[in-house]
Amino acid sequence: MLSVEELVIMGDQIVSEHQRTFGTPRRPLVPLEELRDLVKHRSGVPKVRRSREALEYVRVGVDSPPETRLRLMLAKQADLPEFIPNVALLDEYGQPQVWADLGCPEFRTCLEYDGAHHLTPEQQARDHYRDLRTAELGWNQVKISRTDLTQGSSWVAAKVRRGLTMGGWTPSG
Repeated sequence: MLSVEELVIMGDQIVSEHQRTFGTPRRPLVPLEELRDLVKHRSGVPKVRRSREALEYVRVGVDSPPETRLRLMLAKQADLPEFIPNVALLDEYGQPQVWADLGCPEFRTCLEYDGAHHLTPEQQARDHYRDLRTAELGWNQVKISRTDLTQGSSWVAAKVRRGLTMGGWTPSG
């Protein structure tokens, strides 16, 4: 019944785990390898091929369905490098200072999905600090909103391409 995108969203939530320098560590409901093994050994189950296809796109560390949608939207753009969930931006001593929703370390470009909870004064203050620290660490930050996602993949990819270009990426073709 579910589309590949919906299965990836569910899979990302099932395997999500991280231990950052803030907040409560997140433990997976099922580790990714166990989920892969479970699906691998389910021959003859209706629609198992769709589940196997979705598993190719499931990643550990995703915090929200919009982050998954953003990552999948970018994955459809053949010329873009992959963005990794929950990337630590490190200081000169190798210590994590900022945790980006999605990051491309090769071109020091990170993406932040700013949902509705980013509109509170407290969250805006934290975000302002995050944005400044991201720039100090030499990363290009691209903020993506719900409105951006509704504009479609071409719109979002154009914003991301600008950030990547500032990081030294050269579009192919």
